[in-house]
Amino acid sequence: MFSQSENQELIEMFSQLRVADVRDGLDAILLHHYCSLPSTIRPLFRTKAVGIAKTVRYIPYRGEIPKLSPEEYSKWCGYYYQKICPYPWMSEIQKGDFIVIDQSEVDAGLMGSNNSLEGYAKGAVGYLTNGGPRDTDELIIQKIPFWSKFVSQKTVMGRLQFDAMNVPVNIEGVLIKPGDIIVADGDGVVVVPRERAAEVYEFAKKELDADKASRRKLYDMLGWEYDDTVK
Repeated sequence: MFSQSENQELIEMFSQLRVADVRDGLDAILLHHYCSLPSTIRPLFRTKAVGIAKTVRYIPYRGEIPKLSPEEYSKWCGYYYQKICPYPWMSEIQKGDFIVIDQSEVDAGLMGSNNSLEGYAKGAVGYLTNGGPRDTDELIIQKIPFWSKFVSQKTVMGRLQFDAMNVPVNIEGVLIKPGDIIVADGDGVVVVPRERAAEVYEFAKKELDADKASRRKLYDMLGWEYDDTVK
């Protein structure tokens, strides 16, 4: 386990940066072909989130769907959530966690407007999945930062089962380990290996500072007031 004080320090550092700056920082240490999620992973809406990866993995359901009446099915759903597809990681969420969910690309809404909000209330800063959430209109209204491969109408019953948490996961070919730093904005998502964080930050911050200085001159030329992106 990583200390909360160290986690918060890393979040504060990388919250200053854009995804593009972090990408440049990774390039500076020659990780050109690593750590960037592909364009198949997109935000539900324009937003930004920076946090520490808390990883979970779900796999396709391997059992049978029993023949049940609607009333029996309702009871089975309760059993399914408790025994087959539970969310044990939800009780472990700490402030600053970025929830990274490998759901094996199954078309099912593992996360929706209710449980995403519950995690957010407990301190999660955002969600990343190679699957897709549902209730997305509500997620957008609630302003829950969410990056996913698609959106889904479907529930998890008969489709997903819990496999593991706090393990390395593969999201679209990118390895994400518990404790890595996740930076996400309108440009997508980038992952900073925790052990390389200081090196990446040093170069990325220089890139951002140079960009702000250059754009401030252009703002002056145009007679524009400074906004938060150049201050």
